[in-house]
Amino acid sequence: MAAVLTVLVLFLAVFLAGFILLVIGAINFDFSNSEIPPGVNQPAKLRIIHVILICTAVVGRILENIGICTQVSFVRYMQGRRTLGKDPKLFIKDLWFEKVPVRIYQPKAPSASQRRGVMFFHGGGWVFGSLETHEELCRFLARESESVVVSVGYRLAPEHKYPAAYQDCLSATLHFLQHLQHYGVDPARVTVCGDSAGGNLAAAVSQSLAGSSELPRLRAQILIYPGLQALDFNLPSYQQNRGVPLLFRERAAFYMLQYLNGNATKLEQVLEGSHIPVDIKLKYSKWLSPDNIPEKFKVRGYKPHVLLDCTTEVFETFKGFCEPTLCPLFAEDTIIQQLPESFILTCEYDVLRDDGLLYKKRLEDNGVPVTWYHLKDGFHGIINSFNSDWFSFPAGKRGLENIV
Repeated sequence: MAAVLTVLVLFLAVFLAGFILLVIGAINFDFSNSEIPPGVNQPAKLRIIHVILICTAVVGRILENIGICTQVSFVRYMQGRRTLGKDPKLFIKDLWFEKVPVRIYQPKAPSASQRRGVMFFHGGGWVFGSLETHEELCRFLARESESVVVSVGYRLAPEHKYPAAYQDCLSATLHFLQHLQHYGVDPARVTVCGDSAGGNLAAAVSQSLAGSSELPRLRAQILIYPGLQALDFNLPSYQQNRGVPLLFRERAAFYMLQYLNGNATKLEQVLEGSHIPVDIKLKYSKWLSPDNIPEKFKVRGYKPHVLLDCTTEVFETFKGFCEPTLCPLFAEDTIIQQLPESFILTCEYDVLRDDGLLYKKRLEDNGVPVTWYHLKDGFHGIINSFNSDWFSFPAGKRGLENIV
């Protein structure tokens, strides 16, 4: 018995030591491959948040290696553990719109008129995020703007590849627009809203509904640091912020590939730009060119990227990146011209910053009114930490107040 206990203790000690070494190794790798620019407010806080995320991913990898669960499922579980309980100012109910799970937030206070409606699509790179991860944000939006907010629990990659997430968001939005009277929502004041990947989905849904004569016209689209294209990961913001938490350049491309193909086997080709033929890049250059980005956003450094070609076989894998329902930046002008008034929030220290700037220009060039709010000290994901006690940032609160 003593011998068995000794072996067990030794095994646990070795396992624990290995686990600690893995975590330390991950943290060291993070420190050597990441950079927090001096313009970020409270850099130590951001570093701690990033280390926590890295540790969660490492534990998930260990659990996957020993056959308990996948890394993705563990990270999702950890992200969605927090429960908030009832809200004294809101009715909150889980429903299904067609086959899509949604959570509806309705203000309890009586209203003399019909309320605004907000379709909200959460971020998380199409791989993570859920109704739970954005619960507090949706509650805040519903309370502060006195709106009926519908949060959409769309299907996630890599289990469900493109266009699953887009189809779910569009389907839920169509259902809501067809049943506004059930929720006391004004048909003339319905908005689509989303952060990061959710901003991508909001833009795609807005484009799909543009020009529809059978449904109420959207009042606005609110795009919070959206990812809107996957042809060029060498724009100024991708170069300047490639190692800035919470979204590295490589991870931005990784998530796009997970959504498109369910894997990231050709990540390096996408990063270097050899996944799209030159003639197609030239076709879209009028919308994607770094020349369309104001010079003040290049002062932190930018090196023009040489155009690389690719084979027809490689392009077959990535041709989905040319579809506007995946990359809304590339919709035709006839669609862009019909879009509703838009609000775009960008962050200086975010790889997706230039996606937002390029889309802002496209909208303005086509006569669409745009309200642009730029967080000079912001980073990707800052909005969702607006009320996370110690982990909140002043810039995130400012951004959210402007959204409201």
